[in-house]
Amino acid sequence: MEQDSFIALPGLALDVELPDPEDLGLSDQDFLSKVDLAWQVCERFDLQTEIWRGRILRTVRDREKQQGDSRGQGFLRWLQEQEISKTRAYSLIELANSADTLLSSGALPATAVERFSKRAFVETAQAPPEVQEMVTTAANRGERITYREVKQINDEWTTLQSDILPPIIKEKAADRSLSPRYLAPLVKELEKLPLEQQTSLQAEVAKTPDVDTIKLVTAAARSLSRYLESAPQIQALSQLELDLTQALGEAQRLGQLQSAADLVQQAAQLETTMARLYTTWKRLSYLAEQLYVESGSSTPHLRQLLTGLETLSGELLEIQLGQGDKARMVRIHILPDEG
Repeated sequence: MEQDSFIALPGLALDVELPDPEDLGLSDQDFLSKVDLAWQVCERFDLQTEIWRGRILRTVRDREKQQGDSRGQGFLRWLQEQEISKTRAYSLIELANSADTLLSSGALPATAVERFSKRAFVETAQAPPEVQEMVTTAANRGERITYREVKQINDEWTTLQSDILPPIIKEKAADRSLSPRYLAPLVKELEKLPLEQQTSLQAEVAKTPDVDTIKLVTAAARSLSRYLESAPQIQALSQLELDLTQALGEAQRLGQLQSAADLVQQAAQLETTMARLYTTWKRLSYLAEQLYVESGSSTPHLRQLLTGLETLSGELLEIQLGQGDKARMVRIHILPDEG
């Protein structure tokens, strides 16, 4: 039997065999299969390492709590010494907690953890108990658990359990004539909407229960959600006696729902940008004035720097967009505060 060729690499605690990229006698399919197997080994090793890191971090954090460090300053100092961010630390602790929950229930033996990819394990830990049971049952049968499989099971369960879908859609999901991967996003978007908008879109998918309609309705629900989230935040609209829902209905009737959603979202972003621009300008102007007072003829280069920045630190801001014939000068006039 012909022997497979592998790369000789320096020894590590983790033993992974990689195919030789120069072995042209190895077909692309076999090459990628061996690479995929090596990747799976690394994912399993990485998962177990991450779980133990989370347990270590949790132990250090809990020790600080026992010593009366309610604000966790000692724990934060320890994280800085280890060059670990607070966000990273708590995500690892969450992973460790999830692992302990799955393992302590007895449904998943420790030996079955190696059958999960890292993403699959995290997805399982965050899934509802019913989904966890289905996934752990598959793992106990010796099946390799991937993220895609866990997500598919989660989508199917979410779809079939949701009361927000019309009965005909749930029937089609049950007999698999409609894939849950199209229905799960629809459920997620519909749940964000008020009952009135939900009812309208539910009737639409019930009338034409096919994939194309589901995609269109999902996009419409997403636009509705963005509109309803952004519009109340816009200061320019706060002084008007405006029925945002009625305006939304009129845009929907004109077939301009997407444009209306984009309009209010851009308006909200513009107001936020204006607020940030003003606070940044105020800080820049203050620093420029402070340096101007402290500088003089003995600091000509510093004065030149301040002169160059006058187009940004004064009341009239100027910036050129583009180059050459297409260049355009944009000016923004910031009026002095009144009173």
